[in-house]
Amino acid sequence: MNIVLMGLPGAGKGTQAEKIVEKYAIPHISTGDMFRAAIKEGTELGLKAKAFMDEGKLVPDEVTIGIVRERLSQPDCEKGFLLDGFPRTVPQAEALDSILEELDRPVEHTINIEVEKEELIARLSGRRICKTCGASYHLIFNPPAVEGKCDKDGGELYTRADDNPETVTNRLEVNMNQAQPLLDFYQAKGVLTNIDGQQDIDKVFADLDALLQGIRS
Repeated sequence: MNIVLMGLPGAGKGTQAEKIVEKYAIPHISTGDMFRAAIKEGTELGLKAKAFMDEGKLVPDEVTIGIVRERLSQPDCEKGFLLDGFPRTVPQAEALDSILEELDRPVEHTINIEVEKEELIARLSGRRICKTCGASYHLIFNPPAVEGKCDKDGGELYTRADDNPETVTNRLEVNMNQAQPLLDFYQAKGVLTNIDGQQDIDKVFADLDALLQGIRS
């Protein structure tokens, strides 16, 4: 079961990834985790990645792809994996295909958790933070008992600059523009399925689970 999981910020990708990994016992592989592991192990590619990261630069594709190759070659991936955060571009997706062809482990399914832009903006801009104690709330998922006040100490709740709707909208547009060519790539290969991410979390997973059961059989 070799899966690429996609979804815009706020779509609930992280939550669903946890549920998939728990049920199917396959490794959840994110770009960040791969970098941290390679750096910790002191591999040649890990040290190269660290040098770029220490300078605040993006890790170039050739290094990232090499780290992905190392990770997917490990024994725990033999029965499947869930890739999250990679690939991000069509050239990375093409490189991933080459890696998996070498390993004889093709991507069986690319799953995209779909949520409308307006809903994503509401989810991502709904966070509120207490000025006094730093407690975090969400207007949709975890609202305070009294609007604008912290449940713990009555402190004033505020919106962080990166949570304001304008910033969130800009971030989403960047992500949408980046994701579309990748979705088109996997659609053309016939391995893309869109899942409705606006449902209840458990219903989203039920749809994912039904899809994965179909892949297994």
